[in-house]
Amino acid sequence: MTIPHLFAALLGYAGQATPSASFLAQPAGVGAYTLTPGRLWAMTAIVLGLAGVAAGGLALARSAGRVRIGDPRAGALVALVTGVAGTVIGGLVVAAAEGGPGTGYGIVGGYFALVVGPAAMVVGTLALTRSRRTG
Repeated sequence: MTIPHLFAALLGYAGQATPSASFLAQPAGVGAYTLTPGRLWAMTAIVLGLAGVAAGGLALARSAGRVRIGDPRAGALVALVTGVAGTVIGGLVVAAAEGGPGTGYGIVGGYFALVVGPAAMVVGTLALTRSRRTG
C-alpha cells in the first residue's frame, strides 16, 4: 500500500466515524488493509511505545556522555510515560479483541505494543538511573 492510498484510507475512514464508544463492532469480512478502530488503537499504542524507546535511547546516550544536547532526565521521563501509555492501550486492545489475527480487532498490534511499551519503560528507567548517578 502506497502512502497516498494510506492517507485516502485514513481520510475515508475518518469521514465515516461515529461518536459511539463501541469500537468492537466490526464489519463482516474485514480486509487486510481496512483500518478498523481496533487496528488504529493498536497502531497508536505501537507508535507511543516506539517513541518511548527512541526517547529513552537518546536519554541513555545523553547520560553516558555521548550526546551533549538536552536533559537526559526529560527524555527518560518521556520514555517512561509513553511506555506506560503504550502498554495500557495495547493491553486494552488485547482485552477487548473478540477474534484472532486478521479479524480487524488489532490483536497482533496489541501484543506488539505489549512488548514495545515495557521496553520503553526499561530503557527510560535505565536512563533515569544513570542520569541520577552522573548528575
